Amino acid sequence: METITPPGSSPSKLPEMVAFEKITKTFGEGPSAKIAIQDVSFVVEDLPNAGELITIVGPSGCGKSTLLRIIAGLLPHFPPTSGQARVFGKPIGQAGADRGLVDQKYSLLPHLTVLHNIAFGLMLRDVPRKERFARAHEWIAKVGLEGSENKYPYELSGGMQQRVSIAATLILGPRVLLMDEPFGALDPRIRLRMQELLIQLWKEQQGTVFLVTHSVEEAVYLGDRVFVMAAKPGRLVEILKVPRPDEPPEQARRNPWFINFTQELLRRLEQGEPTGATHTV
Repeated sequence: METITPPGSSPSKLPEMVAFEKITKTFGEGPSAKIAIQDVSFVVEDLPNAGELITIVGPSGCGKSTLLRIIAGLLPHFPPTSGQARVFGKPIGQAGADRGLVDQKYSLLPHLTVLHNIAFGLMLRDVPRKERFARAHEWIAKVGLEGSENKYPYELSGGMQQRVSIAATLILGPRVLLMDEPFGALDPRIRLRMQELLIQLWKEQQGTVFLVTHSVEEAVYLGDRVFVMAAKPGRLVEILKVPRPDEPPEQARRNPWFINFTQELLRRLEQGEPTGATHTV
C-alpha cells in the first residue's frame, strides 16, 4: 500500500456528489453526551460515465450508520452538531428522493406484493398506473424475480426480499444510493450473488454508492475506495483505493493481491493501527 494524501485534503476538480467538512455529531448534552463521529472530512466527486462505490468499515460504534444517515438527511442523526455536509455542492437540508437508503431490514410493506412494493414509490410520485407497473416489471427482471410478482414479503427468502428492496429504491433513480449492512443477514452463498447483482446494477446506473459493511472481504471486493473508521470517538482514519472488480467474488478472493490486501486491512482494524492516510494497491 502506497501513501498518497491525507483524507479530505485533495482539492476537488470535478463537481461534488457528497462532501463532509469536519463533521461532528454528538447525541445528548453535558457529561452524558456521546460523540458518534468527530471531524470527519472527505469528498466524493461526480465521476462522469462511471460513478463511485464507497465501502465503509470499522468496529461497532464507530459511526458508520451515523455517517450514512447524515447524508440521507434523516433524524436524529441529521443535522450534524458541527461542520458542513453537502450533496451536489449544496448543504444538506432534509431527506430527498435524490438519495435512497437500503438496509438489512428490507423495509418492505407486508401487505403489498412484490410488484406493488417496487411500484410504491412511483405511486407516491403520481406516476400513472400503467407506467409505474411497466417500470416495476422491468426492475423485477433486472433483479431476477420473474415469477414472483404476486408474492408477498413473507413468502420470499431473505435474499429475494433484499432484491425487492433494492429494486424499490433504484426504480426512483436516486443519484446517491446508501446501503447499511444490506447483505448482513444473508447466508454466504446468497451474499456473494447479491454482491454480483449490486455491481451489475451499479454499472448500469453509474451512480454513487455508500455501503456500510462489517465484512472486510465484501468491502474490498465492492469498493472503489474503502473508508476505514475507528471508534471512541468515531472518525475516518484511512481511505484505501481498490481496483474495480471484473470477475465474480469467488474468483477475486483467490487473487494474491486480494488476500494480502484484506489480511493487512484486518490486521490494522484488529490492532487499531490506521495511519490517517490515503493508500492504493
